[in-house]
Amino acid sequence: MAHAQETPTSGPAVFKSETSDVRVDVEVTDGKRPIQTLTRDDFTVSDNGQPQNIVYFGHDREKLALILLLDVSGSMQPHVEQLAAKAREALSVLRPGDRVAIMVFGKRSEIHQDFSDNIAESARQIPIAIHGHDVGAGTAINAAIADAADYMRQNAGDSGRRAILIVTDNLCLNYKLNDDDVIRALYGVDATLNAIVIGRGIRPGPPKAGVYVNPDFTPADVFHLAEATGGEAVRADHPGLTFEEMVEHIRTRYLLAYHAPGGEPGSLRHIGVALTADALRRYPSAQVHARSGYYVPGV
Repeated sequence: MAHAQETPTSGPAVFKSETSDVRVDVEVTDGKRPIQTLTRDDFTVSDNGQPQNIVYFGHDREKLALILLLDVSGSMQPHVEQLAAKAREALSVLRPGDRVAIMVFGKRSEIHQDFSDNIAESARQIPIAIHGHDVGAGTAINAAIADAADYMRQNAGDSGRRAILIVTDNLCLNYKLNDDDVIRALYGVDATLNAIVIGRGIRPGPPKAGVYVNPDFTPADVFHLAEATGGEAVRADHPGLTFEEMVEHIRTRYLLAYHAPGGEPGSLRHIGVALTADALRRYPSAQVHARSGYYVPGV
């Protein structure tokens, strides 16, 4: 959710008045290639199944607040070092006004660099961050994402787009912090969760029938978190190259906003974003990636 003045259909988004708006970060792909030529008239948006008027549409002019969330647990060190080697090239797609923060995590998380618009310095800081923190033995993925969402809430500001890019092997058990809690936190700050999954990490399967599952210990699933928030999660054998592609995809997404129709405070409302029939004729294989809902503020 955001607060917006009556918004134009282009130009930087600023959400500051008493009108409560829902903003939705959207990626449209054809295979692995982002489609970057769409306009406001190519999209439809619904809220709990009811069509909504798009009051703001933005694309490449939107400023981006990006948190790089790096798993620096022992098994991840060789992989994040490969990623750090490509940091300058990967971050070069960012634009003036974009800001990057760097957070590292293992058993606990720590901020290495606050949001900065000095992109070259951010690239220089990534290899320093990898070796510069004692974050404990172990991995707590959901807790780290929740910490990143909280940092975003306190420091991202009111305008532009927000994204978290986690680099991890997706191997841990989350203690008393399930995916629904993390999705709620990400919805609350209008952030997409994007993931580069490296090493042996796979997407966990559903629990087997008849097998007891302790609700206090849940397997990490950044794939699920990315889908729910409209982000992207990919397996990577070459982290450095994937890092470049992922940052470019994050940078070239669309931002849509519509006036919130209301609802019971604390209730979950479902968002539907689709392409119009005309857009689908032009791009019949297009896939739309957008968050699936939001919680009505007030509780």
